[in-house]
Amino acid sequence: MAMELEGRIVRKLNVQSGTSARGAWAKQEFIFEYQEGNYPSQVCMNVWGEDKVKDLDKYQVGDKVKVSFNLSSREFNGRWYTDVRAWRIEPAAQQAAPGPDYAASAGAYAAPTGAQGVPPVSMDDPYAASAGAYSAPLDEEDLPF
Repeated sequence: MAMELEGRIVRKLNVQSGTSARGAWAKQEFIFEYQEGNYPSQVCMNVWGEDKVKDLDKYQVGDKVKVSFNLSSREFNGRWYTDVRAWRIEPAAQQAAPGPDYAASAGAYAAPTGAQGVPPVSMDDPYAASAGAYSAPLDEEDLPF
């Protein structure tokens, strides 16, 4: 089961490497912090393989990233060990600014602004100041009834 979390890299541990019956291997663990409710949580994740270690090397401590990972557990001598293996790390998505379609459609309804970017408010209209937004006057012919 693949899962994803967005957060930041808190710490990168040393690369571990060696040779097994299957050949050379490399592994690196890192501490990942993500927001869960009101409090941040941390988890130790790892990447396996030379290419994944190089992918992790692109990111520095403090970088905001999105991590795709798998969970697995195994039993050894009556104790259980859980592995959180990251298989993809990419920059976290930034909140996008409104696109050109939104800006174009909003422009038709935007109020003229004053010198400081604030819509002018008429003191003759007591509801304009409390509404906090520009509202165009309604013509009597525009009423739906």
